[in-house]
Amino acid sequence: MDRLDHVMIAFSLLLMLWVLASLRRAHIRVEYSVSWLAAALVLLAAFEWPSGQRWLAQALGVEDAHLAVLMTAGAVFLAVLYRLSLILSRLKDLNIAVTQRVAILEFRLQALEKTRSGQ
Repeated sequence: MDRLDHVMIAFSLLLMLWVLASLRRAHIRVEYSVSWLAAALVLLAAFEWPSGQRWLAQALGVEDAHLAVLMTAGAVFLAVLYRLSLILSRLKDLNIAVTQRVAILEFRLQALEKTRSGQ
């Protein structure tokens, strides 16, 4: 193992600890933490398994095994970020819909109060 392996293993372990600490403090929901923990585990496994690095490099047609692992890790993290972007977009749309419904309810409540006070 060389220095890059050690750095990336430390990074993946720190990422796991950070996610678990955030989960414990309720800063992140369980369903979102699973994606980050899986990504960190993939990164950890990729740098702990030298024969897997060589196989991955051959499969991707890359000469350097570390480059192949970093490319794969980047793809995994991009997939996690894309998934979270989809969730965030859906939540924004839901938030707009709820805001519109509240505005309609407030309008109807004010109209009801006007008709009651007018009687």
